[in-house]
Amino acid sequence: MATTIASDDKPQGRSLGNLALVYRAAARYPGRIAGALLFLGISSAATLAIPRGFKEVIDRGFSSGTVSTPAVSQAFHYLLMIVLVLALATGLRFYFVSWLGERTVADLRRQVQRNLLTLPPRFFEENRPSEIASRLTADTAILEQVVGSSISFALRNFVTGVGGIVYLFVLSPKLAGLLLIAIPLLFGPIILFGRKVRTLSRDSQDRIADVGSNVSEVLGAMKIVQAFGQEKREEQRFADTVERAFATARTRMRLRAVMTVLLIGMFTSAIVLVIWEGAIDVAAGRMTGGDIAAFVFTGLLVGGAFAALSEIYGDLLRASGAAGRIAELIAARAEISAPASPVALPVPARGALTFDEVEFRYPTRPDQKALHGLSLAVAPGETVAVVGPSGAGKSTLFQLALRFYDPQGGRISFDGVDLRDCDPGDLRSRIALVPQETVIFAASARDNLRYGRWDASEAEIEAAARAANAHDFLTGLPQGYDTYLGESGARLSGGQRQRIAIARALLRDAPLLLLDEATSALDAESEASVQQALERLMESRTTVVIAHRLATVRAADRIIVMEEGRIVEEGNHASLTARGGLYARLARLQFDAAA
Repeated sequence: MATTIASDDKPQGRSLGNLALVYRAAARYPGRIAGALLFLGISSAATLAIPRGFKEVIDRGFSSGTVSTPAVSQAFHYLLMIVLVLALATGLRFYFVSWLGERTVADLRRQVQRNLLTLPPRFFEENRPSEIASRLTADTAILEQVVGSSISFALRNFVTGVGGIVYLFVLSPKLAGLLLIAIPLLFGPIILFGRKVRTLSRDSQDRIADVGSNVSEVLGAMKIVQAFGQEKREEQRFADTVERAFATARTRMRLRAVMTVLLIGMFTSAIVLVIWEGAIDVAAGRMTGGDIAAFVFTGLLVGGAFAALSEIYGDLLRASGAAGRIAELIAARAEISAPASPVALPVPARGALTFDEVEFRYPTRPDQKALHGLSLAVAPGETVAVVGPSGAGKSTLFQLALRFYDPQGGRISFDGVDLRDCDPGDLRSRIALVPQETVIFAASARDNLRYGRWDASEAEIEAAARAANAHDFLTGLPQGYDTYLGESGARLSGGQRQRIAIARALLRDAPLLLLDEATSALDAESEASVQQALERLMESRTTVVIAHRLATVRAADRIIVMEEGRIVEEGNHASLTARGGLYARLARLQFDAAA
């Protein structure tokens, strides 16, 4: 079933286990991983070879107290070769690792989007779309950084650290043993601070999501904000949100700073003490000058590697929090899905829709019934108008007919097949919807029309636009059908947007048409144009119309009057008006107001 994604106050995990999601995504590219590991190993080996080069320079060139030009030249040739190998291997490692990071994150984004498209409206009612968008952008950006940089950096430092320790034992087992005594002390701060850093990293991402949500909400309602003079309030609200995000980030940065100070301070102090002991061995002749130089250089490399690992661990914890948030979106499952063996809908489709004793409660309002034992049979080719006060359950009929929800009781069927037994995709392919709030995508007019049937030909698109009274204004746009319509169709009027929605439904050419308040927000001129388009759309197909404006439903074959989730009246306009019930009262109030 569709689940609510984790809120800010839910406890978070304290391990790197969530990064398994990233590993599984990256594991699909074993060749790239092998290339990255190969060049990572070469670059680490070249890095560890540099101290050996300096040892040769010192021991061969200066051991006798006089400079030996051939010996020094040979040692520096060796160093130069190492540097060139290091540069080439590092560049190739960067390419392979960066490619893996970009590809892995792209795959995860596609996987999340693919799953989101299967989730019902309930999921997006219970979870903020802006929060979901933040996870698809900010959190995946963190994962991209970790896969494309931090993990490679961690592996390189781990290999360098371990290889360096081995070389230290080769140079001087006694000094290396003393140095290793300090290493276990490093894990105390990592364990102590690491868990808290991860929790704060997750909180920081949640605060960033709040910032994005605030921006999205205000920008989408800018006309209302300015019309009511609430700019100062929104400025302050945004400032508060940003400050909360900064406060969380500041706490996280303080913890990481303390952890870094402790680790670097402890390890560097250990190296200094060990070098002191080494200087005594050089003076006693137990080590050469080249040995102690190589030991110091390698010790610094090992110290730097482990200090870097402590910082990377914080990044990995942060990435683990982001991966957990992404995993929640991937793991969310819809309660509405096709059965294992779906029943095929009849061909050709007839468009018969039947509600039989349907009981329904919205999951977000489980204590309130939206429909009470409702029964309704819409015959093929019939036009049924559904009217009633707000909250009567009219739109709920559409939600159930499209199988966005399943009823808790009763049965809904299309062409005699229970909706639970058929494939939701097959069902929806036989339904065309013209919603009250017209959805226009930020794309061209042509692509918005093609949304009804993406494979429609140019001739079919133009025919649908003409039938919807949209062709004239579309050809009058700067680039005609190829004109970009802006966010939510900002470049169009309400009537124009509605006619595009009707043309989209015409292209759908489905046997069942659902019209939800299709002319409720239009002026008289626009309504007349849209009404003509609707009449063409309704021809020869089953139509269910929801309308508050009763003038749009007078020509319906049958009018259903709903109140509090029940059908309270049924008939045509004349019979219902004569009856003097709820319909007559609604009609009188509306027509009197119009007069």
